[in-house]
Amino acid sequence: MALQLPYTILLLLCISSLAMAAYNVLSFGATPDGQTDSASAFLDAWGEACGDQKPATLVVPEGDFLVSRALFKGPCNNDNIQVLVKGTIVRDPGYSTTPEWIAFKYVEGLSVSGGMFDAHGQSLWACKAAGHRCPAGSTALTISQSKNVILSGVTVKNSENFQISIMYSQGIRVEGATIIAPFDSPNTDGIHIHTTNGATIINSAMSTGDDCISLGTGVINVWIENIRCGPGHGISIGSLGESPERSAVQNVTVSSVVLTGTQNGLRIKTWAKPYNGFVRGIKFQHAIMNNVKNPIIIDQNYCPDNHNCPTQSSGIKISGVVFDDVRGSSATEVAVTLDCSRSNPCSGIELRDVRLSYDGEEKAQTFCRNVEGESSGLLIPPSCI
Repeated sequence: MALQLPYTILLLLCISSLAMAAYNVLSFGATPDGQTDSASAFLDAWGEACGDQKPATLVVPEGDFLVSRALFKGPCNNDNIQVLVKGTIVRDPGYSTTPEWIAFKYVEGLSVSGGMFDAHGQSLWACKAAGHRCPAGSTALTISQSKNVILSGVTVKNSENFQISIMYSQGIRVEGATIIAPFDSPNTDGIHIHTTNGATIINSAMSTGDDCISLGTGVINVWIENIRCGPGHGISIGSLGESPERSAVQNVTVSSVVLTGTQNGLRIKTWAKPYNGFVRGIKFQHAIMNNVKNPIIIDQNYCPDNHNCPTQSSGIKISGVVFDDVRGSSATEVAVTLDCSRSNPCSGIELRDVRLSYDGEEKAQTFCRNVEGESSGLLIPPSCI
């Protein structure tokens, strides 16, 4: 009689036969001293993992690894690559002349988990603060032209420019991220999404010098949930409509977020220029504001330095936007601002159960211009729609 192995043992044998190949950057010459450039070792390890026919893992062990710049590029021979970071990846503290520091492009089925990415942006910030002519700066971690990518438990710190950028991609998930930059660091958005279909950002904490999360044009089907933001400029759609390129953002939900000491809370921002486009199908729900300057704001008259656009009107059509269960405190008297385009008024704007106080009391106000919609539930301050 043939020996029959229990099902669990057979399952374990099957799993072991499909075990991932592991490529440790130390085996390719990386040095964990924080001073020796290990970029070539990282790229060599990636080349092996990407070229493997079966699932593969790129391992960055404990230690500090200096990486001048690394573009991890596909397409790969398999659609299951894990990048497991246990240590810290650091950038040289000098200025960057490239738009990206660590980037993954043309990959499918990638997960990046753990570790810290320390981009040392302080030198460039100081250059900008001094009013000197400075490079634009690089984004710390970029996902571009990729599909089905997960960033899990990563920490990104002190990028020169955006901390994480997601662009021209599909099916991207960020969970358990920690993003750290000083409140006065310029243009250091936590996560910026551009021209992407399907993105989820959950269970993350962000302190930045700009938007915690910003959504640019071409963004559709985004879910943002359980985010702690502050300091920073809040969670923003836009700015949109600066150039003739048609702008579009659709089907976005922001839920269960806490914003503390931020410049804005939940914001939609468009330039006061006639270029067309739309923002629609947006739901902001279950948000807590702690001393936020502009807890709810639609601004269609954005015109920095009053240059070229003060007499124009935004061509972006905003419709179908819901603010539901937004509560807490405003740092300014006007807690709700709905300032829409005079040539293309907002429509279908809903305020539901908004409770925002100012100066410890029910003294907050609302401001509405060129907006149509409806209100329901308890509204403090009273609705101006």
